[in-house]
Amino acid sequence: MERHLFFGWICLILLAGFAPAKNQPFDEHPTLPIGSPAPPFNLQGVDGKMYSLSSFSEARILVIIFTCNHCPTAQSYEDRIIKLTSDYRKKGVAVVAIMPNDPKSLRLDEMDFSDLGDSFEDMKVRASDKNFNFPYLYDGETETVSKAYGPIATPHVFVFDASRKLRYNGRFDDMESHDKPPRVNNTRDAIDSLLDNRPIAVPVTKVFGCSVKWSDKRSSVQQSLDNWAMEPVSADTISSAGLQALFRNESDKLRLIFIWSNSSMASQREFPDLVAMNRMYRDRDFEFISIHIDPGGDQKLVMSFLQKQQASNKNYLYPGADLPGLLKVTESGTSPVLPYTALVEPGGKRAFEKLGYVDPAQLKKQIVNNHLIGRYP
Repeated sequence: MERHLFFGWICLILLAGFAPAKNQPFDEHPTLPIGSPAPPFNLQGVDGKMYSLSSFSEARILVIIFTCNHCPTAQSYEDRIIKLTSDYRKKGVAVVAIMPNDPKSLRLDEMDFSDLGDSFEDMKVRASDKNFNFPYLYDGETETVSKAYGPIATPHVFVFDASRKLRYNGRFDDMESHDKPPRVNNTRDAIDSLLDNRPIAVPVTKVFGCSVKWSDKRSSVQQSLDNWAMEPVSADTISSAGLQALFRNESDKLRLIFIWSNSSMASQREFPDLVAMNRMYRDRDFEFISIHIDPGGDQKLVMSFLQKQQASNKNYLYPGADLPGLLKVTESGTSPVLPYTALVEPGGKRAFEKLGYVDPAQLKKQIVNNHLIGRYP
């Protein structure tokens, strides 16, 4: 199971430059050999335009980079790709990025460093957020183009000369962390060699990053959903003092606290997204806690709802009669507005809080941008 742990070295692609999925043959989608012509493509970009090889016919060199939204290694290279595009555009070098992943083959727990998946709509958001200055194309529907090129991981760079023959394929550079300068600038070195009509010293390098999510990995997604569905769901009663203790957060985790009511439609609407976020981030320094309040409510109905939502996170039932205790922690004046959502850091600092429904996209961005979670590496 692919995990992105601290420093990301579990994602480092080993052996022949990659780690195949279980029962997946090494040559299922072989990487394009050096000297091969660029396979044709006709893909839509996030700007709504269609792009093909002819779209870059005036470029002396074409750089195609297979990358994606969710992968922390791919994220760490985005600024370098932007700078590469800017530095070489006037030298006749065109840069284009292709997203090779089938979004339906991406598990929630593989998105633990991201607020976005790999859908076309999510690509639009990522490109806008990062101000991409290069075309970002979607191949997740059929993966036909990706299979023709054979990227092993994201990111994976392919550099073609003026005749569109492959001259370099491999890593962008040798430094995954954006906090340290690379020792070897493989992609830039390859481009400079072609511009100077020199042979490329190292035309093939091993790549590292996240494995490509081919469509045959959809079964892994279903298996993860089945496993989560089997996790037990429970709820304990909590007092006003216990509620205040949760908000003091003496743990070492970023704590997502959700105070809700089964009678609140906004609560019911938001809850499934919070369960999904728990599955995304819970293997990191993160936990999701729900607290139900409903004076005179039927606890059996509450438990039925929690079980339906597969809420295997920590759940509490708060006595509805203790209104002052609730108002104290939510600081909601004379009347509590439910749902109430808060991100509480260790020590009790509220990094985010809101009364009423929260847009899940906004909340996920708050989580991954928090200094306790942070982006990778």
